[in-house]
Amino acid sequence: MANSVVRLPIFEPGLGKTLRRDAWWAGPLATFTVLSAFLVYATFRAFENKWFSAGPYLSPFYSPYIPVPASIPLLSPAMLILPGPAGFRLTCYYYRKAYYRSFAMDPPACAVGERNAHKYNGETKLLLFQNLHRFALYVAIAFLVFLWHDFIKSLCWPAADGTMHFGMGAGSLVLLANCTFLSLYTFSCHSWRHLVGGGVNSFSTAVLGKLRHSAWSGVSSLNKNHMLFAWVSLFGVALTDFYVRMVASGALHDLRFF
Repeated sequence: MANSVVRLPIFEPGLGKTLRRDAWWAGPLATFTVLSAFLVYATFRAFENKWFSAGPYLSPFYSPYIPVPASIPLLSPAMLILPGPAGFRLTCYYYRKAYYRSFAMDPPACAVGERNAHKYNGETKLLLFQNLHRFALYVAIAFLVFLWHDFIKSLCWPAADGTMHFGMGAGSLVLLANCTFLSLYTFSCHSWRHLVGGGVNSFSTAVLGKLRHSAWSGVSSLNKNHMLFAWVSLFGVALTDFYVRMVASGALHDLRFF
């Protein structure tokens, strides 16, 4: 007697319809909540336009500092700066999946019904700008240079006679952590991985092939944790700005080590 095979549908048609019994909605909900909170906070800080520097500390939202004429209303340095790093995150391969699922619900999760089944156009129409991610990488690297420069400046404190001397406060460690997290996120990027090892058919025959393979392997190891670095760096940049704001406003006293 021949065995019959019964094929069950993977998911039911319709938004949110699924045969899954796990909490598949928890991930998209958490993503929606965190990203929305970050957007609200960043927008508030961009319009607030004060308490962005405290001693040698400068908020990453205002770095590099670009003076804005007071005659231009509702414009702050942060508004000129934030589109740069924001463009890198917006076009990031990981973040695309994250906000497609949480904001557009297209699809909400694996094996879960979507809004417009089989109507996804990818990055061929409205989202064509996503292909600029490889160029946004260069912008992100440029901002990293400014942020690391800010960390170095945070180690220079004025003495009573006006000269500068080496010093460190808790804010310096906060800036260091932020630079580290952002560097890990940036250099674990898929575009950076391709830039390091892409376009090579054979490492053994390529110019500096052994060196490039070692670099590519290292970036590949970082790339495995790209999602983790994406979230840690997002929290890091917001908390760094918040710390600088608290110190600048006098709500928090910065601890000086030496």
